Amino acid sequence: MIVVLKENSNPAQLENLLQWLKNMNLEVHKTEGIHQTILSLVGDTTELDIDLIRALDIVDEVKRIQEPFKCVSRKSHPKDTVIKVNGIAIGGKDFQLIAGPCSVESEEQICSIAQSVKEAGATMLRGGAFKPRTSPYSFQGMRAEGIQLLLKAKQLTGLPIVTEIMAISQLPLFEEVDVIQVGARNMQNFEMLKELGRLRKPILLKRGMSNTLQELLLSAEYILDGGNEEVILCERGIRTFESYTRNTLDLSAVPALKALSHLPVIVDPSHSTGKASLVPPMSLAAAAAGADGLLIEVHHDPQHALCDGQQALTLNEFRSLAKRVQGIVSYLQNEPTGEAHV
Repeated sequence: MIVVLKENSNPAQLENLLQWLKNMNLEVHKTEGIHQTILSLVGDTTELDIDLIRALDIVDEVKRIQEPFKCVSRKSHPKDTVIKVNGIAIGGKDFQLIAGPCSVESEEQICSIAQSVKEAGATMLRGGAFKPRTSPYSFQGMRAEGIQLLLKAKQLTGLPIVTEIMAISQLPLFEEVDVIQVGARNMQNFEMLKELGRLRKPILLKRGMSNTLQELLLSAEYILDGGNEEVILCERGIRTFESYTRNTLDLSAVPALKALSHLPVIVDPSHSTGKASLVPPMSLAAAAAGADGLLIEVHHDPQHALCDGQQALTLNEFRSLAKRVQGIVSYLQNEPTGEAHV
């Protein structure tokens, strides 16, 4: 349920309303806009008398939300959420390129790639320290050492780092990580989501390969309900009957998620297609669809990469793509309805 308050509501009356709602065993999330304040009520609201609340002097409107997610709903938070990562904004009118290798392989590798992608236009560095692999015999990542190498690359370039967590027990290692990525396989690891909800750090939440948009938003709801409102949604392709691509990139998810939620949405064209040749056209399509950013795998020598080299762009390919994406985003920026810029 959503309670929309009148402008310049009496503070004492508001405090009385908040206390009454909390006594009804409801969680109340307050969103303050320029002209309106919205109260989002989480819990069993079936016993609430809507007419009684609507009759209060400070209440402008009361609405019941049909969706099972409350905190992530655009109805409860009409304005786009903009997440700041070391001063870099994701969402609203800002578009970001997050680039780097699938996995950290050495200090020379990650630092060299970090410098190159920054020069090409990337604003954040991605790199896997812990790698979820289908086969137990595949490269599992450099783990804690990999995070330390990412931090060295950050110190060298100034790029905030994005890397994936695999288990709650690894949280102490992520204290200096700027954005914690939750991979497709952990999207419904609810105990982990609860722990991440206790943090005050941006979380990049990837859609599971077989999950619906509603399930993705409910996973985000776990994090926001815990108090952490800094969640970035990521479309990374879903599993279908098609076998030519690694997954099927669902670009309709971008405008759909933006209609349903206020959270920023980025796209991962690398994991979704699994083919480097498909990454550029899908990146351009994602930007045109209104995505708030791209998560792209880049490697200095894809043929010899320890992980997913077939979907990684070379440094020159990324440099060329970054310019083309800039063109799409700039065009949208100059349109009356455009909502993105680099």
